[in-house]
Amino acid sequence: MGLPSKGRMAEDTMLLLKESALSVYKPNPRQYVASIPQIPALEVWFQRASDVVRKLRYGDIDLGIVGTDMFAELADGDPDLIVCHEALNFGQCKLALGIPMTGKFADIETLDQLRAMPNWSADSPLRVVTGYHNIATNFFRKNGFKHVIMMGADGALEAAPAMGSADIILDLVSTGVTLRENNLKEVRGGTVMESQGILVANRRSLLDRPGLLMVVHELIERFDAHLKAEQYYSVIVNMRGSSAEEVAACLLQAPGLQGLQGPTISPVYNVASSGSNGVQEHFYAATICVRKKQLYSSVKALQKLGGSGVLVLPMTYIFDEEPQRWHDLLARLGLDEKDVM
Repeated sequence: MGLPSKGRMAEDTMLLLKESALSVYKPNPRQYVASIPQIPALEVWFQRASDVVRKLRYGDIDLGIVGTDMFAELADGDPDLIVCHEALNFGQCKLALGIPMTGKFADIETLDQLRAMPNWSADSPLRVVTGYHNIATNFFRKNGFKHVIMMGADGALEAAPAMGSADIILDLVSTGVTLRENNLKEVRGGTVMESQGILVANRRSLLDRPGLLMVVHELIERFDAHLKAEQYYSVIVNMRGSSAEEVAACLLQAPGLQGLQGPTISPVYNVASSGSNGVQEHFYAATICVRKKQLYSSVKALQKLGGSGVLVLPMTYIFDEEPQRWHDLLARLGLDEKDVM
């Protein structure tokens, strides 16, 4: 499996693997070959992101984690490359156009206006500086631009329009701060694609290399379990009620308190309480999963329903039945689950 060797993408990839209980063992930081002890059959190669895609195409590696942007640029629709997981939830950014705020572009706010400018001709084409020539060429062709030339740049792309060496840029944008600091702006319709980390594979390797599909199954399952758990807290609350069924019905009717498949209800035991077997009458503990974004509103809703002693716990993994991405991968490979499990 090829992993990016430098930059934020490399750091985020290593963090995802660690949080998925797949820490990479690399005894020497200068080594380019490492291992994942939990998957002994898998060897890790640290490469430049561009080389991860190239080596996948050549068949030198079987799997890789890269950004959507790099994959789209260098895979160029290669049918031998297949995306196994399209949303690893790191490295989020977008590939977008940046045009000057002033001069002849001052009033340009949309992609249509940019295309309609009378400045572009065969002798004076729109000069676009970018590191994504394949993506850019396809984008401008699909959007009806007739006179465009792609240009490369060794340094910062943002400086090219101010230096007069290009008209506009096409590059990765996260917050837009770098564009504004260089007197550039985005235009409506100028977002070429959204990008984040993805898991990709060589189709021939998946079909021909023994055991590889099961490695991919484990990666998908671990990633999905962790990424799903990242969205939730486990909430335990003491609820008043005459029965477990009454408490469950109360929670099921309240928006946001149903959990994943419904609450788990159990009696509260207290040695100081009256009643048989030490069961505290009319008190039940309810456990539910609550989305992180809805935590405070959910806690207030629980309190309104008579809940007390609310405990909020982080979640590490949520393993479901077979991940849908696994079924989708098998379908794209023309395989049935019984053929590989």
